[in-house]
Amino acid sequence: YAPDITIGPDGKYYLYYVLDHLPIVSVAVCDTPAGEFEFHGYVHYADGTKLGEKEGDEPSFDPGVITEGDKTYLYLGFCGPGDTSRTGSFVSVLDKDMVTIIENPKLVAPGCMNKEFAPDFNEHPFFEAPSIRKRNGKYYFVYSSAAMHELCYAMSDSPVGPFTYGGVIVSNCDLGIDTYKDGKTPVAPGANNHGSIIEIGDEWYIFYHRHTNNTWYCRQGCAEKISFNEDGTINQVEITSCGLNGGPLVGKGKYPAYIACHVYKKDMGVYIGQSEVPFIKQDGADGDKRLSFVHNVTENSGIGFKYFEFNGVKKVRVFARGYGMGFIEIRTSMDGEVLGKAQVHHTNHWQVYDIDAAIPDGVSPLYITYSGGGSIEIQEFELV
Repeated sequence: YAPDITIGPDGKYYLYYVLDHLPIVSVAVCDTPAGEFEFHGYVHYADGTKLGEKEGDEPSFDPGVITEGDKTYLYLGFCGPGDTSRTGSFVSVLDKDMVTIIENPKLVAPGCMNKEFAPDFNEHPFFEAPSIRKRNGKYYFVYSSAAMHELCYAMSDSPVGPFTYGGVIVSNCDLGIDTYKDGKTPVAPGANNHGSIIEIGDEWYIFYHRHTNNTWYCRQGCAEKISFNEDGTINQVEITSCGLNGGPLVGKGKYPAYIACHVYKKDMGVYIGQSEVPFIKQDGADGDKRLSFVHNVTENSGIGFKYFEFNGVKKVRVFARGYGMGFIEIRTSMDGEVLGKAQVHHTNHWQVYDIDAAIPDGVSPLYITYSGGGSIEIQEFELV
């Protein structure tokens, strides 16, 4: 499950991983991060007992690691709702051999069944996906909360805590963002989330995932630029289509529909698996290298893209198919004015719909919505 990697005191790369149905942590080593890795050993106590097999240990899950000097800090944990045998995420300190525990596991973030440990976590208790980062002398413990769709963080002056809950960094359905909607309204089907923060150049980003094929088990990697306040706290970011682009997308040319950050239907619920909600899928089996598209676009649903730098766009060319009896519409906000529309045709072949739509110049979203009967699929669009 969810391996993590660190550079040891010897300069080699150490990969920590947990195999399905096993409570222990395995370690592999390589001279380069790209492999090939060789088995190095199991994380164990000084007496040789493997972590996860000692009485009182909780099963290992989702390792996260950071190395400072001769010490490596290993974070583990999974806390499902209702499971009183799991109490939270623990950190163990490892010796320079990268496998021997020199400081026993210590609880750093409580799960939903252990609310007495640190009440400031109670609204966003630990669920899974621990990850650790350091910035400006502060340690950031990033994790997926019991709500599952969000990545949260806690801060400390020490890698072993105590950690103070900081807030939500990102939600893969944009819950908590209220700048363009009610904060309790999802704009995409939410589901579990996993990721962390990383510095690229002079900027910091949160990497996370969202879901495709209307299931918890098909995922699409995403990234958003984040910002820090003077005290080191992180502001929650809205989900966008920009990724690592560094700013708004160019408002000309073709874009695939699968970069939509909003895939929604009016009055939809929070979590994935709703039969009436659009979702990203592809022809063929999952994993096939075929172009993805948005499926099941019906009345009062649509897809949204944030953000574009528009300049002189007069037409949006939409590539769609399906058995619809309605109109494809172009907007610059979810409930905004319809700037142009085109009637769809019954067909199982991709068709091109040229929609006259004078989009105001400047930075704004783009929404492709649908009104009418039946359902359609949207593959891509072109800004002309």
